[in-house]
Amino acid sequence: MKKTFEEQMKVLENIVNELEKGNLNLDESVAKFEEGMNISKECNKILEQAEKKITILLQDDEKLTEKEFKVEE
Repeated sequence: MKKTFEEQMKVLENIVNELEKGNLNLDESVAKFEEGMNISKECNKILEQAEKKITILLQDDEKLTEKEFKVEE
């Protein structure tokens, strides 16, 4: 079962806390860092997908129309 964005962010927070404590050896630290980077990439994908789903509803003569949200870069 895939974790939600919020669940993944909580795991990422825990990894950051573990790394900041400095109690891990080098191999454990590298493994945690790698895990954190993978979670971070997955969270970015989730955010990008959510951004693509955002739509703007405009009222036009009492009829709602849907337009895709465009992100200005």
